[in-house]
Amino acid sequence: MTDTTSSPQGESAGPARRPLTISPHLAKRYARERLFRTLGLASVATAGLILLVLVGSIVSKGYSAFWLHHVDLTIEFSVDELNPDGGPIEMETLQKANYLGLVRDALKREFPDAASDRRERRKLYGLVSPNADIMLRNMVLNDPSLVGTTQTVSFKMSDDMDTFAKGFIDRDLPESDRRVTDAEIKWHDHFEAEGRVHVAFNIDFFTKGDSREPEEAGIYGALIGSILTLTVTLLVSFPVGVMAAVYLEEFAPKNRFTDLIEVNINNLAAVPSIVFGLLGLAVFLNFFGLPRSAPLAGGLVLALMTLPTIIIASRSALKAVPPSIREAALGLGASPLQVVTHHVLPLAMPGILTGTIIGMAQALGETAPLLMIGMVAFIVDVPQGFTDPATVLPVQVYIWADSPERAFVEKTSAAIMVLLGFLVLMNAIAVLLRKRFERRW
Repeated sequence: MTDTTSSPQGESAGPARRPLTISPHLAKRYARERLFRTLGLASVATAGLILLVLVGSIVSKGYSAFWLHHVDLTIEFSVDELNPDGGPIEMETLQKANYLGLVRDALKREFPDAASDRRERRKLYGLVSPNADIMLRNMVLNDPSLVGTTQTVSFKMSDDMDTFAKGFIDRDLPESDRRVTDAEIKWHDHFEAEGRVHVAFNIDFFTKGDSREPEEAGIYGALIGSILTLTVTLLVSFPVGVMAAVYLEEFAPKNRFTDLIEVNINNLAAVPSIVFGLLGLAVFLNFFGLPRSAPLAGGLVLALMTLPTIIIASRSALKAVPPSIREAALGLGASPLQVVTHHVLPLAMPGILTGTIIGMAQALGETAPLLMIGMVAFIVDVPQGFTDPATVLPVQVYIWADSPERAFVEKTSAAIMVLLGFLVLMNAIAVLLRKRFERRW
């Protein structure tokens, strides 16, 4: 019979457990990790705050450019004024008529006291846009039946009066410290009291080209110029970049020469953009004689700048295709060219397209290389082809930012908002393409 003993109730059969202790080295490591995590969050928060301040500053200055104040005037389309020689009214006669006189007569009828003083009269005429006569001419040419009638016509206010109506000029300041006089404020208040001042969406900002008058300036010409320039950039850089990446990654022998090419491609990606502008000035303009300030020349310059980005992104996409795809195709009897064109390239195309869109977004925001080839010129007409004089959105922003008028400040910020919208859209398309067609191996 074996004698068995049992341990007392509540007493552990094993050795007593010691309390867990953290070594000083482990405690320091945890503390460093917490500090690193805190610094990382602080960095992200700081970057986000700076971004919000930047975007908020742009929006606060540019949102008002999307509407304009108009004033209603009673215009008498007098036959004596529009057809002073008498006889049948012809289109040529209507084109040469004195429409500016019609606008001024309407203003003088509203304020006859100001018409007697020359200085006051000039201020009175400045209530509306200097291009008001062009608007009247277009109205009459489109509808000659207006001749001999009296119509209420809505005119854009001048840039100073529009700025005042938007509240950016303080009426309580001394007259010497503001751009509008007391008389102009009185005239504005008169129209406003009669309900003849109203706000309208500034559609001309999106449908007209540049102008010396801020209330008439638009981004349409620069937008078309950007589209034409980026079209040339895409047509040149995409096929050349993809073919270069395919050759270097799939067919080129690995030797010192190809290593030198790869190093130079990586270095070109870091070259300042203005260097590409100098290259375009020397080669495309001076040597080949391409037209200055044309989308063709601008697109070729931006294509040179975009090529390294597309080549690097395309090579990375080609490397991401598993070697087993190539080996399987070769095992089934496909030639090396068929392996690349039928299997590798289609599988790598989502990554290639993503890199191309990112490169095009970078080209869209470039200014320095285009300044070197003369795309900083004042262009009023909307370009109709790749060889017409044109400008692009970033250069348009640069031109407006250099203008002294207060109204161009909001135009500059509004154009930046449109440019940022296009950049965000292009990057969003790149992300969607990557998410939609990405394959994980």
